[in-house]
Amino acid sequence: MKPPLEPPDSHYLSAASGWLGLDNWREANDELDKITPQNQSHPSVISVRFEVYSKAGKWDAAAEMADRLVSLEPHEPGSWIALAYATRRKPGGGILQAREILLPAQTRFPEVWLIPYNLACYECQLGNQNEARTWLDKAFAIGDPKTIKMMALADPDLEPLRGALGETEI
Repeated sequence: MKPPLEPPDSHYLSAASGWLGLDNWREANDELDKITPQNQSHPSVISVRFEVYSKAGKWDAAAEMADRLVSLEPHEPGSWIALAYATRRKPGGGILQAREILLPAQTRFPEVWLIPYNLACYECQLGNQNEARTWLDKAFAIGDPKTIKMMALADPDLEPLRGALGETEI
């Protein structure tokens, strides 16, 4: 784990995060560009850069940043989730590739409900409703069932399960 950034780079990173909070990825990117070259590879900078590329719809670049995060911080489940998310959306990527990223992550982070939730989304989109329901049940068992049910009912990826979800008792 790398130590936190020192000023002024920490200020640029904070400003970039603020711009992202205002939904302005261009200004966020400009702030990140001010960070010194030796700190451009800091996990915190790469993580915010991933967010910038995601907001910009630059999925190849977002996947590259997420892949770097997985290499730098393999113990962080969010890195794996980010990689799957960007891989699903990048040109030449897709749901099958995203699933292949999250399957080993689920074993590695069995306490993170968002991983089986995303696997449920992938299986549902692949037409595998039984597998999707199994993954969703795992997410319910790990996380807050009420929160997950509300997310699932609004998630277009889980549309094929909508009827069954409405009948699920929480």
